[in-house]
Amino acid sequence: MKSLFTFACLFFGVIGTVPAQRICGTTDYKQALLRSNPSLNSIFQNIEKQIEAITHPANTRAMRDTTSNEIIHIPVVIHVLYKNDVENISDAQIQSQLDILNNDYNLLNADRANTPQPFKSIAGNARIQFCLARVDPRGRKTSGIERKYTSENYFTTDDGMKMVATGGTAAWDSKHYLNIWICKLSSRTLGYATPPGAAADMDGVVIAYDAFGTAGNLRPLFNKGRTATHEIGHWLGLIHVWGDNDCGDDLVNDTPTQSAYNFGCSTFPKLSKCSPNSNGDMFMNFMDFSDDACMNIFTIGQVRRMRALFAQNNLRNAFLASFACDSILATADPLTLTGAVSRPAISVDPIRVYPSPVQYSATIECKTATALTPKTMDLFNSVGMKVFTQKLLQEKTVLNLSVLVTGIYIVRIGEGGEKFTTRIIKQ
Repeated sequence: MKSLFTFACLFFGVIGTVPAQRICGTTDYKQALLRSNPSLNSIFQNIEKQIEAITHPANTRAMRDTTSNEIIHIPVVIHVLYKNDVENISDAQIQSQLDILNNDYNLLNADRANTPQPFKSIAGNARIQFCLARVDPRGRKTSGIERKYTSENYFTTDDGMKMVATGGTAAWDSKHYLNIWICKLSSRTLGYATPPGAAADMDGVVIAYDAFGTAGNLRPLFNKGRTATHEIGHWLGLIHVWGDNDCGDDLVNDTPTQSAYNFGCSTFPKLSKCSPNSNGDMFMNFMDFSDDACMNIFTIGQVRRMRALFAQNNLRNAFLASFACDSILATADPLTLTGAVSRPAISVDPIRVYPSPVQYSATIECKTATALTPKTMDLFNSVGMKVFTQKLLQEKTVLNLSVLVTGIYIVRIGEGGEKFTTRIIKQ
């Protein structure tokens, strides 16, 4: 009996020393979706065909369009689900994660210096900026953070955190917001993401409360915010670098083939049976399973794949017209403004837009607009969707707004440092 007890202690002692490994639930989640709804397979395949067509080397125009200098702005809403104070993470912890995302997706992360020399030349800048939403789907001011007490001890990858009836919160319009649910997850799962093409009311990313950001009560090996970087990569169409198979294919040309996932912190070069050359695995890629401190790169090919989702008519294209990050949209409930008394014109010389509120037509005065130096005017609705665009070819232009529904609209004239933005109310 003593020898058996000793063996048991040694056995479980060894188990206890096994280092923590990254557990991503996205692949299993996608397979579960397909089992419950096989028709999704054709949707996923069609999206993949679109991505392939856009990123194919022969399609030079599409490649140029999706790798242009345009910065893509992603408004984020954070749904914090908590049963105790520890799970109710702070605003500072949330902001620390936004900072990491903006560094990682814009090649500004300081640890990019740790990328091995052979891979430095293919490090990609996605030019994607994440911001906490400043306006909610009804046009009201918001912090971009939604908090809710839940009676659930934990959530699993069955999307319970996304439904009010099961202790969660409903998604905001997923065409214009990236929904991120923060909660306690079962087992050692750090997070999971919906693949492009999944149900709109479930679309988004789920992250464990103790693997989000760089401040707070975090798991030691996953305290650099890279779980969100990894899972949002899935949300943007990326696959694990080993292709979720032995020597598999992640559908990106500049990530080397590798036998399986890496965990912990590997030493360069890390060779496997399917390494194409002496450089071995790209274990420092954000789409591997390495510890947070050892991840530091997306590749140019991965960037092209992510940005392909924003191409015309593709799944995430609506984000290009999003205005939900702009605080000028943050007003009172638009339903209470429809009967507001007339207000004076809002003006910044030499541009004036009046009247507001407006019933039928609005006038734009722009002294610098001529046929030789036209100005572009864009009109957005309260959730950031572009309603129409018009060239201003003269000093005074009248806009017919009679066809628009009641609500708040944003007028944007010009670009860059000469951009003028104001709000008008349609009665």
